Formats: sequence, C-alpha cells, structure tokens
Amino acid sequence: MSDGGPKDEGRWSRGSDAVVMNPFDGSEDADRGACRGPWARFSSWLECVCVVTFDLELGQAIELVYPQDVKLTEKEKTSICYLSFPDSYSGCLGDTQFSFRLRQSVGRRAWRLREDVYNRDAPATLQTEASHFFGYVYFRQVKDVSVRRGYFQKSLVLVSRLPYYGLFHSLLQVVAPEFFEKLQPCLEAVCSEIDQWPSPVPGQTLHLPLMGGVLQVRIPSKTDKPGGSPVRQTDRQNVLPAPTVLPSVHELDLFKCFQPVLVHLQMLWELVLLGEPLVVMAPSPTVSSETVLALISIISPLRFCCDFRPYFTVHDSEFREFTTRTQAPPSVVLGVTNPFFIKTFQNWPHIVRLGETKMAGDLPKQVKVKKLSKLKTLDTKPGVYTAFKTFLHKDKFLIKRLLKGIQRKRPSEAQSAILSRHLLELTQSFIIPLERYMASLMPLQRSVTPWKTPPQIRPFSQEDFMSTLDHTGPQLTSGLKGDWTGLYRKFFRSPNFDGWYRHRHKEMTQKLESLHLEVLCDADLIGWTREKSEVEIVDLILKLREKLSKARRQQLQVKDGVLEKLDGFIAVVTGSLPADLHTVLNTQ
Repeated sequence: MSDGGPKDEGRWSRGSDAVVMNPFDGSEDADRGACRGPWARFSSWLECVCVVTFDLELGQAIELVYPQDVKLTEKEKTSICYLSFPDSYSGCLGDTQFSFRLRQSVGRRAWRLREDVYNRDAPATLQTEASHFFGYVYFRQVKDVSVRRGYFQKSLVLVSRLPYYGLFHSLLQVVAPEFFEKLQPCLEAVCSEIDQWPSPVPGQTLHLPLMGGVLQVRIPSKTDKPGGSPVRQTDRQNVLPAPTVLPSVHELDLFKCFQPVLVHLQMLWELVLLGEPLVVMAPSPTVSSETVLALISIISPLRFCCDFRPYFTVHDSEFREFTTRTQAPPSVVLGVTNPFFIKTFQNWPHIVRLGETKMAGDLPKQVKVKKLSKLKTLDTKPGVYTAFKTFLHKDKFLIKRLLKGIQRKRPSEAQSAILSRHLLELTQSFIIPLERYMASLMPLQRSVTPWKTPPQIRPFSQEDFMSTLDHTGPQLTSGLKGDWTGLYRKFFRSPNFDGWYRHRHKEMTQKLESLHLEVLCDADLIGWTREKSEVEIVDLILKLREKLSKARRQQLQVKDGVLEKLDGFIAVVTGSLPADLHTVLNTQ
C-alpha cells in the first residue's frame, strides 16, 4: 500500500496563500470557528480525491491522494482500495461508474460546527454522515500491451461526507476521461477549481466552474415541498459559458433501477421501512450501488437510519460482522456482485438476485418471489428470495399506469416521476399520523415562562398513538388496504423509528429552548434583579451564559436580536456587581 502520494515530483499541498471563502456563507457565529483555513471550500464538498491502481506486487494500491495532507488511516486506505475496483466476477471492460460507503475510523475529528450549520437546514435524507464516507468511483479497464498484465486498470475516486450521487456522478463523467489522458496535472487543476466553489448551502442555486464549463445545481433544503418541481433553468445572462443544469444533486432514475422488480415494489418499500436485513446480488457494481441507493430512497422524506453498503466485497473490514451465523443478521442493506455471497448469506431473510436487465415484450421481465431454500447454487436464478408477507395490499393501478407508459414510450424520467410520487404519497400517508401525534406531545407555548425551566415533551406512548388511528390514520390519505396497525407495531421496533423519533424530539427540544430564550428576552430581567441577592443574580448570569453558548453551538433559530439583547443584559448586570464578583464570573 502506498503512503497516499507520489514520492518525488508533483507534490502539492494545501498552500497558505489559497483564496479562502467563509465556509459558513455569512454565518457570523460560524465565522468565529477554527475550521476556516486553506482548502476550506474544497473540504465542504470533498474529503479528498484518490487514485487507485493495480500493482502487480501489491495488488490494488492507492497511487495518489489529493490534497496530500489529508490523513486517511491504513484501514480507510485498505477499504478504499478494495471498494474502488469491481471484483473479478463483474468482467467490467471499458469505463464503469459506481459508488460505495465505508465506515470512518474511530477518533476521526470532524468539522462539527460547519456540518451543524449545513445539517440544520438540509433535508434529513441529505445530511452529512457523521461516521461514514461515501466513495464515488470512475473505473477504467482497457487493453494495454505496454502493461505486464495486458490491461490498464485505474480508478478515480471522490471521497465525501455528502450523499450527492447525481452531482458527483456527473462531475466524474467530465473529469475522469480527461484525467486518464493527462493524469496528475489535470487532477491538480480540478481540485484547485473545486476550492473556488461556494459551499453547499441548502436552498441556494449554485454555479460551479469545472474544466471550462459550469454546472448549475440547487442544494435541497428541508423547507422544500416534498416532490416539488425539478430545477429549472435560471437567468443565464451573467453566467458564461451557459451552465449544464443538473436536475438533482442526489436523485436516481428509479424506474431504471427497479425495472426487474416493479411488481414487488410494495414489498421492498415495507422491507426498507422496517429496516429488514436485505442483500442485493447484482451483475455489476453499477447495478448493485444504484439499486441499494434507490432502495434506501424509497421511504423519503423519512431518513433510512440503518446501515447500507451500495457495494460490498469479501475484503471489507466488516465482512465478518455482517456474515456471522452466531446471531441474527443486522439491519443493513448490502449490494454485492460476487456469487460467493450466495452461500455466505443463506441465513439472511431477504435476498434480491438481479440478472442482466432484458426487455421482454412491453414490460421488463419481472423476477419472481421464491423460497429461501432454493438459494443454494452459484447459478441461482434472478428472483426475490424471501418468506416475507406484506402488511399492505399491492397497488395494481401503479403497475398498470407504468405499463401504459411503456406502451406509449413515455420517457424514463416521466416514469420515474410517477414512481417517486407514488412512493412519496405512500410514505407520507404512513408518517403523517406519527407527525400529528408527535406534535400533540409538545407543551403549549403559553406554558413556557421566563422564570422556570422549559417544560418537558410528553413521552411517546405506542398505545395512545394506536388509539388515534381510527380517526386520523393513513386511510385518510391512502387508498391502500391492509394491516396498517401491524405495520406500525413492527416499525416501532426498527432503527428507522428510533432515528425518526430522536430527530423529531431533538427538533422539538430545540424549539422549546428557542421559545424560552425569546420569553427571557421579553421579560423585565433588570427589574427582577433589583429584588434578588447577589448569589441569585450570579446564578442567573451563569445559567444565561450557558443557554446562550448552547444556542450558538446548536445554531438555534431565534428571533433577530434575541441573543444580542441577552448578551447586553449580562454585560449591564455584571457591571453593576461588586468587583470581587467580576473575578468569579470571569473565571467561570
């Protein structure tokens, strides 16, 4: 394994004279953070760029890492090496694009403040990963008589914390072919160019210069209407050359991804919603990674809170963890291409085996649901191998509508839009009753007073929630029949419910904190201090300081001027106290 960079010529690092843009885009408090510095803009998009090559003595090895002072652990380097090449069964000649996800090493320091600013405004499904990296790969394998093995084999890999499949896939299509011709100088220029990009700010449309062209992207925001219109061309008179507009930074062509399993989409939606262990066996890393990413997206706007690996190999450091037979399979969606996994995953409850997509008549040939006992040989036929019984009935109207679209030669994007709308409405029908019940647990605004700790959110009672379903259940918005109650009960035991509940509880707690700061700001704090002892006043100052520090750290959204007014109150009251107490307060 190389040490992450070339030994001699071409070394370059994060120079101190690089032009730096505030990665917080105008956030005054964030601007105070220590995370500003050289390459701050690059780091808001990418962790690093790696070049992985095949070495006859070492096998897959990292040839270059840009910027070179990025510290990858040996475990991370090894994982990137193995995940950046298709395994030998894929037979990928030419150019292949796919993606992977790997666990970060323990103890890695993240730029928490900047991530909190982005995550505060980003949709839950697009927030940065705290403990994993995404890898976006462009692999080239072509015959080359000048190489001892007879083949040129190299991968260009973008490593990021952002789940922007669409953007990075498009970026690689522009950069990689040029890189394979010009190698290091090309990569150096592109990385410098990315370092001039503005940071990804939810809700903003950005123009990103790239190798003589411009990519126009819109960064999704949590305030966007789910299922809203795709990006439209903006006024281009000030942008030259005319930008290439990416419809989405993250969305996939769902119709293309799910072609062989369209009739089983209802089952797959339930398996993903419930966090069931699921393996996708695909003919290539491209199909594997796109299918896994499509699967975890079908419960959007609900965030998939289980583990998932778009492309997984036998060399992965978590291989034993995921394949042990001494305990039940974990809640994870794995994408694999090696037939060896058929034997390894025989004890897994749900396996989707995909073949090469072939059109048969009007509708792509649909795989069948089969018994797990038939999953034994390496030439196992395509199918969904499971004993799972769905809670809800199949939506036959959707299949008929998609079939009619195929007959009328409706574009794949339009078919995907129909599919996305159906899945969004299904998930919303499921989640709206939960959101409504959760909102009922929030204390009334009038119960938030300046002189008491903010009231607590009432505990979530599954039985109380179930009792609301008769009148405000999913039947109000969905025509699907079935055992909705049973589906909710199983959902309560899944990591997806736990993740949703924690996220909503955190948002509500922060809302209560914001309300408390606002009522404190409106209260007559100076008048209150006139009747209090010095001990009580000092106690109030310390508590207020702690609340203000927490509010800034968590980027709480409060009315304009609230934090500054409370800062002013602390300064005035502190100034009126005896000198010996100033020392006490300044040391706290």
